[in-house]
Amino acid sequence: MNTLPPCPQCHANYTYEDAGLLMCPDCGHEWAPVAASGTAAEQRVWKDAHGHVLQDGDAVTLVKDLKIKGSSAVVKLGTKVKNIRLIEGDHDIDCKIEGFGAMQLKSEFVKKA
Repeated sequence: MNTLPPCPQCHANYTYEDAGLLMCPDCGHEWAPVAASGTAAEQRVWKDAHGHVLQDGDAVTLVKDLKIKGSSAVVKLGTKVKNIRLIEGDHDIDCKIEGFGAMQLKSEFVKKA
């Protein structure tokens, strides 16, 4: 029976320990055991522009036109984005937008659909 915590990135239960780090064979993510039982990453709460809590797999709608850096294209207000993935960092939503491809968004520019 595996008593190790699941992968914080893909949530797979097949983690193993190697050289003092925990490893996930599914996604290749490595993390320190202290971080797995720590509270900073696990207690992070992502909120949309209206203060609603976001979760992985949610659908969101843009509340502002967003220019795409390095391009003249614009993702329009009201564009619906399905199946988001929450990540750490300044741009904290990882998603695919139909017609534009994979990109990262800031949670302050979306509302929960």
